[in-house]
Amino acid sequence: MRFLKKIQYNSPVVLTFAAISLVALILGYLTGGASNMALFSVYRASFLNPLTYIRLIGHVLGHANYQHYMNNMLMILVIGPVLEEKYGSVSLLRAILITAVISGLIQMAIFPGSAIMGASGIVFMMIVMSSLSGMEEGRIPLTLILVMIFYIGGEIVNGLFQEDNVSQMAHIIGGLCGAAIGFALERRRSRKPAAEL
Repeated sequence: MRFLKKIQYNSPVVLTFAAISLVALILGYLTGGASNMALFSVYRASFLNPLTYIRLIGHVLGHANYQHYMNNMLMILVIGPVLEEKYGSVSLLRAILITAVISGLIQMAIFPGSAIMGASGIVFMMIVMSSLSGMEEGRIPLTLILVMIFYIGGEIVNGLFQEDNVSQMAHIIGGLCGAAIGFALERRRSRKPAAEL
C-alpha cells in the first residue's frame, strides 16, 4: 500500500489519453469493431448526426489492435509528459484536440470513401513540438528542420509510393499542427517574464 502512495499521476493529460485509448481498444474487441465505427474512427458523415462530432475527436483514441495501440502509446508516453510539463496540461490538451479536429475534417473532405483511426497524428504533432524545445525568438531550430525533412518528408514519399493502412495524411497534418502550435506556444512563453514561467 505504501508503494501505491508513492506513485505519482505525473502527466494527467497523457496518462488519461492512454487510459481512454485502452478502454476504446477493449470496447473495439468486445463489440467486434462496432464501437470503432460508431465512435473511434472518422469518415465522411452528415453533420446532422451528433456522433460525427464525437468521431472528429474520438478517432485519435481508437486503434485497430493492440500492436497499433502500443506503437502509438509508447511514443506518447515518452514525449508527452515532457511537453505537458513544459507547456502545461491545458495547452497540451488543446493541441491534441486541435490536431484531432483538423485531421478529422481533412479526412472527411478529401477522402470520402475511407476512414482513419489512431493516435499517430498526435504522435507526429508531439514529435514536431518537442523539436522546438529551446527555440530562441526569431530563430528556427535545426532540430525542427531535420524532423520536418525526415518525418514529414518520409510520410510524403510513403504516401506517393506505398499503399498501406497507415494514413500518411494524418501524420503530415499532425506534424504541421505540431509546428504551428509549438511556434505559438514558444512565442507566448518568450513574451512572459521569467517569474511567470
